[in-house]
Amino acid sequence: MQTEEYIKAGKIAAEVREMVRVKDWIGKSVYDICEEVEGEIKKRGAKCAFPVNASINEIAAHYTAEPNDSITIKDTDLVKIDLGAQINGYIADTAVTVCYDAQFDGLVQAAEEALANAMSMIKTGVKASDIGRTIETTIKKMGFKPIANLSGHSLDQYTIHAGKSIPNIWSIGGFSLSENSAYACEPFVTTEKGGGFVRNGKIKNIFALNSRKKTKNDEADRLLDFVWENFNMLPFALRWITKEWEEKKARELLDILIKKKAVQAYPVLMEINEQPVAQAEHTFIPNEEGVTVTTRAQ
Repeated sequence: MQTEEYIKAGKIAAEVREMVRVKDWIGKSVYDICEEVEGEIKKRGAKCAFPVNASINEIAAHYTAEPNDSITIKDTDLVKIDLGAQINGYIADTAVTVCYDAQFDGLVQAAEEALANAMSMIKTGVKASDIGRTIETTIKKMGFKPIANLSGHSLDQYTIHAGKSIPNIWSIGGFSLSENSAYACEPFVTTEKGGGFVRNGKIKNIFALNSRKKTKNDEADRLLDFVWENFNMLPFALRWITKEWEEKKARELLDILIKKKAVQAYPVLMEINEQPVAQAEHTFIPNEEGVTVTTRAQ
């Protein structure tokens, strides 16, 4: 367990998240946001653990900017900015919802409060299902709905979703938190009119390696090696490879790798009733006394 590297990555991720929280993004393109936030992570000496997500309104998660993405933020938008920093593959995953429209204040607050209440109960041995119950109770008490099929997750070196889930609703069974393991907790909240679930959207612009098995296409194999050397098994964006291949070619090569199942494409996740969604997220490491929240603002 490389606690020091988790903590260092967490400090950087928290600093960048707090910068994101107070900045005025109205009129900025999603491309500018993703590039700027990723640049801030690198400037502080970490690498990006995944492409910055800037998911707007009913898109709950997994939207990152396309190359030259021209979608711009309006003053009525609810934007989840989910960012990750990594040091030697040890990850800090955190998110904030930015919004300039007072009608969504309650929604944003519900996500933040659910996260705070979850963090306050954590120590070694706490059941993930009880964290889910706390999150669900907090959100419902405030008049909103949790997204039932999105959850937090265990983290490992170069692995964002390391196999264990921290639910946003109460569920039977589940596991107990173990000492000196890293986890991310991320409540997602929607309105009473929401279905409380997400579905896959059509857009897929985040990718990750599935396998390093060669495809017999020299150029596609070169891309495979490039991805492994630069991102390991962590997610990446098309934007990140257009520095080496021009966009049309990069898309063609990615398609080959996806067809060969060497690369996986992740669809954006949409609220099923197309209701707005807010998110808050911390990375934490439980211990006997309580918890180290690596992404807590200093």
